[in-house]
Parts: sequence; structure tokens; C-alpha cells
Amino acid sequence: MTSPISSAAPGTTMSWDSLISDLRFGLEDYRDPARGLRARSDFQRDFDRLVFSSPFRRLQNKTQVFPLPGSIFVHNRLTHSIEVATVGRSLATEVLMRIYPRHASAPWASKLESIGEIVAAACLAHDLGNPPFGHSGEKAISTFFSEGAGADLRSLLTPRQWADLTSFDGNANAFRLLTHPFRGRRPGGFAMTYSTLAAIVKYPYESSLAPEGKNKFGFFDSECDSFIRVATELGMLRRPAPDGAISYARHPLVYLVEAADDICYEVMDIEDAHKLGIIPTASVMRHFLSFFPSDRRARMETRMATVDDPNEKISYLRSCVIGALVTACADAFAANEDAILAGRFDGSLLHHIPQLEKSAYEACNDLSWERIYRSSDVVDIELAGNRIITFLMERLVDAVRNPGLNYSRLLLSQVPQQYDVDAPDLYGKIQAVVDHVSGMTDVYALDLFRKLNGMSLKINN
Repeated sequence: MTSPISSAAPGTTMSWDSLISDLRFGLEDYRDPARGLRARSDFQRDFDRLVFSSPFRRLQNKTQVFPLPGSIFVHNRLTHSIEVATVGRSLATEVLMRIYPRHASAPWASKLESIGEIVAAACLAHDLGNPPFGHSGEKAISTFFSEGAGADLRSLLTPRQWADLTSFDGNANAFRLLTHPFRGRRPGGFAMTYSTLAAIVKYPYESSLAPEGKNKFGFFDSECDSFIRVATELGMLRRPAPDGAISYARHPLVYLVEAADDICYEVMDIEDAHKLGIIPTASVMRHFLSFFPSDRRARMETRMATVDDPNEKISYLRSCVIGALVTACADAFAANEDAILAGRFDGSLLHHIPQLEKSAYEACNDLSWERIYRSSDVVDIELAGNRIITFLMERLVDAVRNPGLNYSRLLLSQVPQQYDVDAPDLYGKIQAVVDHVSGMTDVYALDLFRKLNGMSLKINN
């Protein structure tokens, strides 16, 4: 991701000493006197807290790419997030091995040992804000406002609020989910550490700065002050932006979270497509082997010759490819550490890996777009998801705008109490609707769609 905002001013830089902080959002004034005696670090507690959370469990029934459920197991958001956290921890460990010697004499050097735990927790949380039906769900929410029935709300909202809705982004929604004090919940939301929160935000600027045609930004207007608080505490660099807009350089660990996510979805989507028979074994083998020089490829081919099961061959190659990309990204991070800390690093780590691995990754990306993301199964789920989410948004937005109607009262009575459908302003009411819809699983959204259309009503004779 290349930010649309210019780089931070020269001569300024971030410091690992302030970037790694176990201060908890919403609990800034609380310090556990026994914290130094605990076996688990605060960042490990972030990870564990996420694992046991309801939003994380709901990811098991949210589409990654292919429809759920199916006769052949493919990834959902939950399994994807677990794998991203695993790769992210490995990548952070590789980075630590490369950069620790540079800082070993600094009084804060031991803080660097926590980057694996921070990255793993951030990876685990990176998709928490994604709505049902994959990325098409994000598009369905945003286009409801830009193209659909929600368009008539524009004059009733501020420009920033309108940009939030027409550019709805799951990443910004994850930050809200983790920090917003939903009704009945404690201040600070999940009370995550500042570093974990910052490591989640891939696009640390407000929605008005989102690139044209792309739903990419880091926080809603309602969470702007919260993000500023986190960024200021961690010493993140403020970028110049037009009209007083809010924009920061990324927290360095975001690059590791992003790389782990990109590696997993690219490689694992192809493996899933192979299991479903969408991409033949020979094509997958050719693409995966292209990550390696000829001598390494020969050894890998010899090893695969001892295995008959094509799925086992692809599984072996997949692990090799992930390992190669982890190493390459760790090298890229270490080589560009100063630029990253100074906010001058452009693009993702995968843009800066050696040409062999970069060309192979790009070829896999082209294959994915050609054979996976435009396949009939994937397009079918996008079409169905768009229809379902658009319908639910129409009904729920109308209900919060007209709560006195009988149908509205019945519908709103089914909305979980944590969502403030009675918020004092229209933006708050609409956010409550978006919170509810984006938190649904694929199955729940489909079931509600059917019920509201009278398609699954149970009547006893």
C-alpha cells in the first residue's frame, strides 16, 4: 500500500522504545502491581483475549473466498486469521534476529523481544471488522450509501461521516470493534495494548484521504480521537494532509502484519482452488516452484517424486513458498528499518523482495485473478452477499430512522442491545446498523434475510 499522503518530514523518526508499549487502551491509569510476576506478557494476554472473544469465534462462519460450507474444506476467516498469526509470529521472529544486534546496547532493547507477540495478536485481529460474504460484503455496505437507498442521507451527514460510509473498510471497522465502548461494555472496548491496536491499522489516515475507488482507510470519524491518542502515545509520525485531515506514518509492525496476510491469502487461496479442482496440479506446481532457483527446484522435484498424493505435493510446496517469502520479507524489513522508522518506506515488504520471489508472487496473483476471484462460485457468493446485505441495510436503516413504526419496533427489538440504535444523532444510529450487519456471520445474515422475506417462518399446526 502506497499512501496518498506525502512522506513525513525529513529528520524525524520513530523509536522502538515508544513504539512498543503495553499501556492498555481505556485502562491508562490502571497498573496491576503483580504484572511483573505474571507468566504471560500483556501482549500474550491480547492474543488470548482475542481467541476467547465472540467476534473471533464468529469468523468461523464468514467467507474467506470460496462459499461456505462445502463438501471439501476450504479456508474461512477464522482459519485464515490463525494461519496469518502463525506466519506473522515467524516473520517477526526472523526480523528480531536481524535487527536486535543493532540495538542490543540500548536500555530498551529487551522490548524488541515482544514484537512476535504483538504481531501475532494483531494478525489474529486483522479481519475482525470484516462483514459476511468476504470483501464483497464491504463493497455492499459502501455502495448501499453511494449508489443505493442510502444515498439520500448525504445531506444529513458531515463530509467525513459520509466518507466513512461510502468507503466502508473492514480494517477501520476492526479498530472500532476493539476500541469502541459499545452499550453495556467497559470503556476502552477490548482494552488492548496500544502497540497491538496500532499494528492492526494498515491505512493510518481518515476516510476522506482514501484513494479514489478504494475502500482503504484506518479509522472512522467516531474513532478519530482514539487513534490520535494511540498514535501520540507511541510516537507515530504525523503526516501533512489537506484541510487538517488526520494522517500518520504506519506503525512499523503493520508491515509485518500486512506481509503475513498477503502471503497467506495468496498461497492458501491457490491451494484451496487446487483442492476444489479449479486449478490443476501441474499449474500450481509450476507456479510454486518458480519461487526457487533451479538447483533448489531440482531437489524439491526429487523429493516430491516419492509422494503420489497431489494434495501432499502441493502442501509441501506451499510450506516451502511461505518459508521463502517469510525470509525475503524479513530481509526487506531489516534492510529498510531506518526508512520504515522515518516514515519514508513506500509500498509493502513484498514490493521490496528479490526479483525471483517477486516475479513468482506476481504470477500467482495473476493466476488468482484469472482462475479464482472471477470463478463462478466466487462471483455467485458475491452476488448473493450483495443482495442479502443491501436488503438488510435497507430495512434496518429505515427502522432506525422511523423507530415509531410498528415494523420498525419489531425489527429493532431483535438487534443486540450492545448496538445503540437509539443514538442521539443519525450518524450514531447508522453506525449501530453497520455494526450489527458487519458483525453477522454468513449463515445469520442469510437466515435473517429469509425470515424478513417470510421464507423460513415456522408455524405449528
